Amino acid sequence: MAEKLYGGAYLSSFVDAILDNLSKILEDDSVLNGNYSAMEFLPRLEECLLDVAPVLDDAELKQFTDKRVKRWLADLQDALYFADDFLDELSTKAATATQTDSGISASCSRVVDSYIEDTGDMERIVGRLESVIARKKLLRLKETAKVDMSWKIPSTSLVEPSEICGRKEDKEAILKLLMDDHDADLSVIPIVGMGGIGKTTLAQMLYHDDKVKKKFDFRGWVCVSEEFDVVKVTKTIIEAITSSSCNLTDLNLLQHDLKEKLSRKKFFVVLDDVWNENYDDWNMLLKPFQKGVKGSKILITTRSKKVASLVETVSPHELRSLSDEDCWLVFSKHARLSTTSMENPTLIKIGKDIIKKCDGLPLAAQALGGLLRGNSDVKYWNHLLKSEIWGLSDDGIKGINVAPALRISYYFLPSYLKQCFVYCSLYPKDYEFSKDELILLWMAENFLQPKGKKTMEEVGNEYFDELIARSFFQPHSTRQKIFVMHDLVHDLAMIFAGEFYYRAEDLEKADEIDSKTHHLSHNATGNYPISKLLAVCDRVKDTRTFLEINLKQWIPFNMENAPCILLSKLLHLRALSFTSFPLESLPDSIGGLIHLRYLDLSETYIVTLPESLGELYNLQTLKLVRCSNLKMLPVGMKDLVNLRHLDIRGTNLHEMPKGMNKLKKLQFLSDYVVGKNEENKIKELGALADLRKSIHIANLENVVNSSEALDARMSDKDGIDSMTLSWWNEDENVVDSQVEEDILDKLRPHHNLKELEIIGYRGTRFPDWLGHSTYNNITEIRLFGCRNCCTLPSLGQLPSLKYLKISDFEMLGTVGAEFYQKEESCVEKPFPKLETLEFKSMNCWKEWCPMKLNSFPRLKQLIIRKCPMLRGELPNYLPSLESLEIENCEQLSCSLPRAPAMTLLGIEGANEVRIGELPPLLRDLSIGGNHQVEWVVEAITHKQLTCLTFLSISDCSSNISFPVSAIPPSLENLRIIRCRKLELQMDGQHHSLQALSITESCDSVTSFSLLDAFPNLMRVEIWNCEKMESIVVSGSLSCLRSLWINHCGSLKSMSKVWMAAPQLDILEIGRCPEIDLSATGDPNCSLRCLLISYYEKLASSAPFMNSQFHGLTHLHIFGEDESVKCLPKEGWLPASLEHLSLSGFKSVETLDCKEFTHLTSLQTLGIYECPKLENIDGEKLPASLIRLSISDTPLLGKRCEMKDPQIWPKISHIQGIEVDRRWIW
Repeated sequence: MAEKLYGGAYLSSFVDAILDNLSKILEDDSVLNGNYSAMEFLPRLEECLLDVAPVLDDAELKQFTDKRVKRWLADLQDALYFADDFLDELSTKAATATQTDSGISASCSRVVDSYIEDTGDMERIVGRLESVIARKKLLRLKETAKVDMSWKIPSTSLVEPSEICGRKEDKEAILKLLMDDHDADLSVIPIVGMGGIGKTTLAQMLYHDDKVKKKFDFRGWVCVSEEFDVVKVTKTIIEAITSSSCNLTDLNLLQHDLKEKLSRKKFFVVLDDVWNENYDDWNMLLKPFQKGVKGSKILITTRSKKVASLVETVSPHELRSLSDEDCWLVFSKHARLSTTSMENPTLIKIGKDIIKKCDGLPLAAQALGGLLRGNSDVKYWNHLLKSEIWGLSDDGIKGINVAPALRISYYFLPSYLKQCFVYCSLYPKDYEFSKDELILLWMAENFLQPKGKKTMEEVGNEYFDELIARSFFQPHSTRQKIFVMHDLVHDLAMIFAGEFYYRAEDLEKADEIDSKTHHLSHNATGNYPISKLLAVCDRVKDTRTFLEINLKQWIPFNMENAPCILLSKLLHLRALSFTSFPLESLPDSIGGLIHLRYLDLSETYIVTLPESLGELYNLQTLKLVRCSNLKMLPVGMKDLVNLRHLDIRGTNLHEMPKGMNKLKKLQFLSDYVVGKNEENKIKELGALADLRKSIHIANLENVVNSSEALDARMSDKDGIDSMTLSWWNEDENVVDSQVEEDILDKLRPHHNLKELEIIGYRGTRFPDWLGHSTYNNITEIRLFGCRNCCTLPSLGQLPSLKYLKISDFEMLGTVGAEFYQKEESCVEKPFPKLETLEFKSMNCWKEWCPMKLNSFPRLKQLIIRKCPMLRGELPNYLPSLESLEIENCEQLSCSLPRAPAMTLLGIEGANEVRIGELPPLLRDLSIGGNHQVEWVVEAITHKQLTCLTFLSISDCSSNISFPVSAIPPSLENLRIIRCRKLELQMDGQHHSLQALSITESCDSVTSFSLLDAFPNLMRVEIWNCEKMESIVVSGSLSCLRSLWINHCGSLKSMSKVWMAAPQLDILEIGRCPEIDLSATGDPNCSLRCLLISYYEKLASSAPFMNSQFHGLTHLHIFGEDESVKCLPKEGWLPASLEHLSLSGFKSVETLDCKEFTHLTSLQTLGIYECPKLENIDGEKLPASLIRLSISDTPLLGKRCEMKDPQIWPKISHIQGIEVDRRWIW
């Protein structure tokens, strides 16, 4: 017999899945009864499959040494796809016939017989498969016994950085560089080494090191990869640092935003997996990092020494291969062998011989360890060591070479994991994917093989965890529940995907799409036009998968009728993603995709879904996330009886369609919008017994009584761990409070619940279950808009509660003892684990009665906002409190809690809170109101706060003198808001301040010379200072990079600003009609970005008329002068411009092309809110333009959309044209 591939051949699971489907059909008398064609050909098909299965392992081994075998496997796989599709159509026709004519088997048989006869496919498909399988004899393929070597994953599969072996000295060497604050403002430290050597792992160790966390104010991790786009990378860095999305698309604004964020703190940024060797690209990317806070660091991982030489400020740290001893440690930790196994000398010797084949690559040792995890069979280990797979070659496979140790780790994967892994070749390199999304796609492709009572989702979770444990997937460095693949592992997937998978990404490097392609993805960030893909649809008409990947609103994308073409051509689709397509409707032809199991229309403009959607009998997943224009689901939703996942988060559905109780296979239902009709009431949920994860039940005002609520059977749904209940309180009708309480009582969830949110509850009190200690898994509760409630539930009894927010309780007057615990409660310390507590918009709340017991022992953050009637005391001692914010609590008169750990304090709005003594560890202080500001300025003057870095003072009408010398030396950011009588006395200089913002303040100052007191300022903002007439600078502001001046109606001059600030590169002057820039001297060539309001006086000044802004790359002009009819003004635009936007010109009618002719570097042009603009004069806009955006400019926008012959020739050469946030070209 042939050598056994212990995991099983790639095609084995595919054959098993087809056999499984076939056996169900053969066992169904309603299909075969009287159907002679089926009775003849289906058994022949079964015989083919049973005949070929035993030789698949041998064929998989021989394919790289015998090209005939490789070709045979490809032909076999292609034939299997056709057979599988035919059987799927057959079973679907039979099932839908039974569904429409229940119990009549003759009808079903007639439908099936008619289908077989009409298509004539069965004989052709079976004949083709028989022909392919007959060739196996010529290839002399041998049979192998079927062995199941799958293993159960242990409970912890992820290796922590602390467990990583063999890099202690490397870590210490780089850690020393990170801890060293030498003279350089910024250090760039490259780690260089071959793929799989452990560069990323070492960087992760350093990133998560406690010393690093303490040293740097913030950290950011960015995977750069081969696709080096400065805009994308800069955007990703901002998102990594802020942990929030960034919507900017303009490089200059992105870089200034990044520079501002970096300039305030000491930062540590990791740029992982860098390939780009272009100096100019690197120079551009690193601009925002220059002149940062001393001691800031950038750590770069790269395979290229040239990359390292371009960016290094210290010598690169080159990673060497691990020793065999260290590789053994990595291997053994991943193998997770028992103590007995580790004492077996034979096993150890074989293991160390295997390790020698890893060539010092930790990734290879890790993969092999995962392969053998939990297996101590000497025979199996020896088989792996002596396997001929080590000697197989990848020559000629897409030019990719993979280490033998990685290749063998793939070969020894169980068959069911191989197809799951190879499927990931559809993702671009370094793509960040979620576990849930990938499992749903696997399910759609029929890769998941449930056993026993396990659901497909549970099986998918096990498969995914196995691939993590075997190091094929890795958790993202910073994002939870997000995963990536190492580049070498991605290469491995690409090798074995072959011609059956195609990723449309790089047109210049792309091979021609093969007719055997069955899985297709399109990467929107690549340069492969969707039109090119549509042109070859006829060639790949049997494709099962189409995934749109990485499409974002800011990426130019004209879908060119793509949905209609794809749906009419690709009739065998099982997984279809139109995510972020500019799509308003789907064609009715969607109903013809009878194989479809996964449909993702998330973040589209979809308004309605066709009724034909209800014909998708096999549909398992429907995702409509953030389809905000969608108001209703099709009536036929009730017919989607195989639907398992319905995600409608962010839609605006008015109610659910009727008959949702028929969708009994639903595992996930994000939202249920309760209707008023008998068939879309809340009781429909009662039949959905298998719901899991989260659910939002909305429009609960439509629930009439508690019996309806009880019918939903929420307490039986033990898979729900997050629940939101919401009422829409649009009408003011009087409600029966007892009925409302009974309804909420009957909606009590299962005790497995972890998160609860209640919005708009209309009762006066909460039922007893809310707050009962038996809900010991609840960690988060949010109570919003419960306007009739006069008491709070006893939430202090919940043993695991960490986060609590209470907002918009209009009738609540007192938070008393009941909030902490009931009399019979045995809780010793109420709120034992609560970390965050927030009260907001409690208009009638007057009293908080703190418990004498030691409540809130772990509370870290306390927020009280907009509680105008609150008076009395707060809890007097909060030992763990780090952050306290009190805002707009006008009657609150109390002392602050004793909180020795406090680092953030914010007290704003009118109140009489007594601060007492400022906490010594305070870093962030925001104070508002006369009394508080006076007290804080006085306290700061007499007591140095050595940790304070941020200070905001606001809303003070008192005469206050604040000497510069009194400002804490550690302060970096100062904001003064609505303090018109405050005067900053210049009695010295302050060298740490980096950001200064003054809004509606300092009215006594007409000639503003304060900037000289802060020579290291980087950012200055001055807003609404109407009495300020001039800004005078006599000293140096060598660090100043951005200056923002707005709504200063009296401001006339900015004397010597250009000379004093040679690094100034962003300037905004908005609504300052008297400003004369001529008096400021020549603009410094460092200025790159100018945002300015258009006034004729300003437009006629020397700097503009003489084009003195000769280095400007970004210009944003806001229209204030209503006499302007034509733009731009002659000679106004500097030739260096790359980005130009014109907005708010109410009277402009014409855009003059001839004023753009000298702008040979212009890339983007934006025209916004110009209601009368209709014409474009001249020949055409510059050839360099790649993007034109027109918004809220209806006349011109319409002419562009209609491709008006007077307009279109002047703009049609532009790659991306956007009108009202829709791409038209």
